[in-house]
Amino acid sequence: MAEEIVLVISTVPRDASKRIASALVGERLVACVNAAAVTSRFFWKGECCTEEEDLLIMKTRKDLARKVIARLQTIHPYDVPEILVLPVLAGHEPYLEWVRGETIP
Repeated sequence: MAEEIVLVISTVPRDASKRIASALVGERLVACVNAAAVTSRFFWKGECCTEEEDLLIMKTRKDLARKVIARLQTIHPYDVPEILVLPVLAGHEPYLEWVRGETIP
């Protein structure tokens, strides 16, 4: 069922992107991580900031969301990392089955 799968999205400094992706895939908390270069603009501590970052799109199961968030909090270099969990409303069932099979039970 597609509702068992969620997307976890996190923006990370480019130098940390590969390390974070490798850790989460290697620990089988996520099945796949896609990285795309982005320019982020945001306010932090009263200042407008611009950072070159990677947007990581991670596929996993809904029941692993808390574990993924907890792990990201320990390995992400930011004090307040962007971590969002989004439901997958529909998808290609063979792909969703693959995601389920590649993450820890």
